[in-house]
Amino acid sequence: MSAPEQVKPAPADAPGGESDARNRRAELVRVSARLFRERGFDGTTIRDIADAVGMRSGSPFYHFKSKQDILAAVMEEGLNASLVATEAIVAGALAPREKFRALLRAQLETVLGEGHDFIPVLLYDWRALGPALQERIIALKDRYDQIWQQTITELRDAGMLRTDSKVARLLIMGAVNYTVQWYKPGGGVTLDELADEALAMFLHGSA
Repeated sequence: MSAPEQVKPAPADAPGGESDARNRRAELVRVSARLFRERGFDGTTIRDIADAVGMRSGSPFYHFKSKQDILAAVMEEGLNASLVATEAIVAGALAPREKFRALLRAQLETVLGEGHDFIPVLLYDWRALGPALQERIIALKDRYDQIWQQTITELRDAGMLRTDSKVARLLIMGAVNYTVQWYKPGGGVTLDELADEALAMFLHGSA
């Protein structure tokens, strides 16, 4: 792992106000997610990020302490968005099968949807984070995993899943997340169709 990049920013690029700072930070996170996904964490420099946003090379450090902190912010953005989507699903009155299908569809959108670079970066570059930053991400990931675990346990209790629910969650999430390696948008299978195929594959008596 390369050492975190840190340089002193140029005063001319200091944010003009609180709202401007939030907007610039959000833009940095979005652009960094795309670059990290395309080039990898180690293959992306702070200068690359600054150039893509139209900043001076040191200006990102007005918003983040290091490149690792930018990476953590990318992962947090993806996990927070995923939590909002999944919490909305489980807050409804869906039966276990329909809830599971909705979670599958939401996860596929998170991993494969246009502009959704945040979670793929987490999958690829998790080990680039230091221990303290990993703890921050783990806290969010644990909340997300718990939603899936509860739903999968409900499926097992309803007789639609035959294996251990924790093992099932790990296998299901691994399979869904791996679609980032092979799925091609416009390749003949929509995300809705992919969610239906996954549902039929994972659940006993799901038809």
